[in-house]
Amino acid sequence: MDISVVIPLYNEVESLPELHQWIAKVMQSHGYSYEIILVDDGSNDGSWNVVEELSAKDRNVKGVRFRRNYGKSAALHTGFIEASGDVVITMDADLQDSPDEIPGLYAMIKEQGYDLVSGWKKKRYDPISKTLPSKLYNATASYVTGIKLHDFNCGLKAYKLEVVKSIEVYGEMHRYIPYMAKQAGFGNIGECVVQHQARKYGVTKFGLSRFIFGYLDLMSISFISKFGKRPMHLFGTLGSLMFLGGFLSAAWLGISKMVHLAHGILIERITQNPYFYLALTLMILGTQLFLAGFLGELISRNGSERNHYLVDKKVNL
Repeated sequence: MDISVVIPLYNEVESLPELHQWIAKVMQSHGYSYEIILVDDGSNDGSWNVVEELSAKDRNVKGVRFRRNYGKSAALHTGFIEASGDVVITMDADLQDSPDEIPGLYAMIKEQGYDLVSGWKKKRYDPISKTLPSKLYNATASYVTGIKLHDFNCGLKAYKLEVVKSIEVYGEMHRYIPYMAKQAGFGNIGECVVQHQARKYGVTKFGLSRFIFGYLDLMSISFISKFGKRPMHLFGTLGSLMFLGGFLSAAWLGISKMVHLAHGILIERITQNPYFYLALTLMILGTQLFLAGFLGELISRNGSERNHYLVDKKVNL
């Protein structure tokens, strides 16, 4: 099969028939073999009834329904599990992503050899209250991840099948699938300018809070990817440095006290010196950080993912 189109949806009853017709027209005009995987994320507006109707009319349409709303990441992960096409295309169900972009994305994967291609909605039909925070967010994400993309949150993306089978999308991490793919060893990531359609039906399901959560998720995935399997490297190093700093400070106070006494000079008690409590605090915090790293290392070494590595090729094995 050439293409799997994975579409997460939530309360998009009006747009689904038109979206299906549009995708089918593009696929048939280019002679692609394809499947459309519609993942209903707990809709309550009759979207699932439409999915069932489309599936009954078109054998290329497959549907998965959640009992409740779990979020876009869960829907994408489920769609990735079901996908079987050589190239997997993701798009939103609100008609803001144009299916006419599919052939170009497919060609970039199959002919140009990209592992992943992310859409860039260079010209957007959104208010400045949405576009300005989006630019700041994307600039930050690009800097932190080292991936030069203008639109991390674009729902229109294309992947090699092995990419989506090698990553696990969870929480709200769908924004950082390119980074997850890079960490899994798929570093050939491209970008393609795509057309942004004005919303035709319904209302957006995401508010400004997604930018706040986006930054928190960025910090989380960056930390996990760097120290998830070696927490002692971070916590152990910080804890050791803090403990050493506190110990040396306390030792300096003690030696200073003895030197003064040896010369018959009376000075205040060590416990009356505020630096003593600072040194003591550093030693306590350092010990706690070291133990946190040690416990994290124990958990990591006993985790099922401790020896999970992606093998690219084998010879004579």
